[in-house]
Amino acid sequence: MNIHINAPLPPFIETKRLRLRPHRLSDCGPISETLSDFRVTRMLARVPYPYGEDDARDWLNLILAPDDDWHFAITQPADDVHIGTISIERRQQAWHLGYYLNRYYWRRGFMSEAASGLIERFFSRHGAVILHSGAYAENRASQRVQEKLGFRVTGLRDLYSVSTSQMMPEVTTELKASEFQPFEFA
Repeated sequence: MNIHINAPLPPFIETKRLRLRPHRLSDCGPISETLSDFRVTRMLARVPYPYGEDDARDWLNLILAPDDDWHFAITQPADDVHIGTISIERRQQAWHLGYYLNRYYWRRGFMSEAASGLIERFFSRHGAVILHSGAYAENRASQRVQEKLGFRVTGLRDLYSVSTSQMMPEVTTELKASEFQPFEFA
């Protein structure tokens, strides 16, 4: 695998059913709609609740500034509607995968498909780096997404949840490029 540290961020990533594209300021409405659903927000460490369009606009202005992070809107090609977000960010000297999906799109394999497409592109650009992630212990669906892609559990830690204002147990994971298992949607 070749390492391309300074390769530009790809403009789109296409999978069988999805298109990952850069965010736009016009995504404020769908983002705030998704994150105003407590069933979604309570599984995310850094997202406040309630969450409004001003919060979405502030976040978009932050991530739209050029940096090395990979932030994508998850959409369906037919209508380009924002149904979730997936990113790989550089935090604490390591790469971290994070994501969420509007709950109306849960249990259809969309997140496994989106994460697989992003991770495959990421490893093709960055080579044999280690990708970190995690999920709150009660979030079995997110843990299954990571398991399917080859992530292995590295530990358990307490992580503060902004939306619930409490510490919650998080299962931490990591993925080596050599252990990545691309998702195949049947």
